[in-house]
Amino acid sequence: MAVNGDKKSPEFFPKAGTAAVIVAHPDDETLWAGGTMLMHPETKWTIITLCRKSDADRAPKFFRVVKEYGAAGFMGDLDDSPDANKKPLDGKLVKRTIMDLLPEKSFDVIITHSISGEYTRHLRHEETGSAVLELWREGELSAGRVFTFAYEDGLMQYLPRAIEGADLFTQLPAKVWRKKYEIITSLYGFGKDSFEARTTPGQEAFWLKNKTGNTGSKKESGQ
Repeated sequence: MAVNGDKKSPEFFPKAGTAAVIVAHPDDETLWAGGTMLMHPETKWTIITLCRKSDADRAPKFFRVVKEYGAAGFMGDLDDSPDANKKPLDGKLVKRTIMDLLPEKSFDVIITHSISGEYTRHLRHEETGSAVLELWREGELSAGRVFTFAYEDGLMQYLPRAIEGADLFTQLPAKVWRKKYEIITSLYGFGKDSFEARTTPGQEAFWLKNKTGNTGSKKESGQ
């Protein structure tokens, strides 16, 4: 179910086009870009997550969430064990998984993780963002615009928050945030005291990428 907000993101996102959200885990699409998807029901969304396909709890929840966005969804099953942060994945495997999951290889917009992640720290987020950018720069993926999530947690000093100085910063209308929060707590089932529920940002921010590595107007930390 799409929710139209009182304020839409600037026209970085086409009014009628295609967009892929490529994330490491089911729930990342909602935490970091759920409001943007809800405010752009005219866009044909494709959501892929590289992990948790065999997770009997999370996988069906992901597909219910995908339906809520009116999107197409696909899941991979890369290692996301408790010690995954200590086990870097082969970059070629990550890239191959992305290419295998995506039903199309050309989109108006691609959105993915920052190579710096959104908080301190999750290696799978960083690996996913790096792989997507490499595929795009190598010409394996095509997109009119590529965005990475722009969030930080002050090196664990506070919950992840949107970076106001990013290329795109959107204050979500209250009803859009409430819907996003409902997806996290009701559809994904995270408790109100969970990291996910407490984090659910009321603002969303993105870096606009180009093929030299810098953003459209600013340089993203670490890139």
